[in-house]
Amino acid sequence: MFDTMVITKTVAAFCGALLVFLLGSWVASGIYVARNADAPQAFIIDTGEDDDDAEPEVELTFEEAFEIADADAGSRLWSQCRACHALEEGRNGVGPYLHGVVNREISSVDGFNYSGALVQAGDVWTPELLSAFIENPSGVTPGTSMNYRGMSSVTDRANLIAYIERES
Repeated sequence: MFDTMVITKTVAAFCGALLVFLLGSWVASGIYVARNADAPQAFIIDTGEDDDDAEPEVELTFEEAFEIADADAGSRLWSQCRACHALEEGRNGVGPYLHGVVNREISSVDGFNYSGALVQAGDVWTPELLSAFIENPSGVTPGTSMNYRGMSSVTDRANLIAYIERES
C-alpha cells in the first residue's frame, strides 16, 4: 500500500502546500503593510492619563481617616470579619467576640484560647493598634493563629473600626 510513488506524492503535496502558504504570506505582507509604518507619529491626542505635572494624592494617616470614618461603610466591610467573629458579647466563634474590643485589654475575653503572640502586641486594643493588626495580623503579632491576609486601605480599616465601635 505504501510504495515509493505514494510517499513521493505525499511529500510533493506537503511541499506544494508549504510553497502556496509562503507565497501567500509574501503577497499579503506586500499589500497590507504600510510603507511608512516606521515614520514618527503625525499627532498626539491628549487623554489626560499621562499627566506628569499632577501632584500625587496624599494618603490619609489612620488618625485623620478615623476622625472622618463612616460606620455605615464599615458595615459592608464587616462581612469579612463575620465568618470568624461576632459582635454579640459572650458569643465566641473561631475568633473572640468583638463587642467592646476598642480600648479593651488584649486577651481579656473569658473562655477564648488566645495565641501567645497577642500578649506581645500591647496592653489595650487602641484604634491605632487595631488598624495595624487588621492591616497585617502576622506582621504585628508573628505567630498569631488569626489567618487573615489583611486590609490594605487605611480608609476601609478606619470605617470598619468605627462600625465595630458603634455596634458595641
